[in-house]
Amino acid sequence: MTGFHLPVRVYIEDTDAGGIVYYVNYLKFMERARSEWLRQHGFTQRSLFEAGIQLVVHRLECRYAKPARLDDCLDVDTLKPRSWPMALAAVLADPLASAQLQDAQPQARRGCQ
Repeated sequence: MTGFHLPVRVYIEDTDAGGIVYYVNYLKFMERARSEWLRQHGFTQRSLFEAGIQLVVHRLECRYAKPARLDDCLDVDTLKPRSWPMALAAVLADPLASAQLQDAQPQARRGCQ
């Protein structure tokens, strides 16, 4: 299985009053990429639920390095999984945030045209 790229624009709903991405939204962006990666490989969250399969994150550690801001275009990428569930990376050019999930490693950096 290959990786997946999801461009994400930062909208006002993603930010605090200062126009900086609210910390939990990095994780939302990463979860969207994971869901789209699954969709690319023929699985939807709904079909997995109906089959009795739930991809549950039960442990998470996150480090924030730099903020993303209103109107930034972020690149959220999945990495080729070495084991299930999978490894993820949310990237925005320079590292902004990284999260450690059990069996997954999202990272964020600035990016996109």
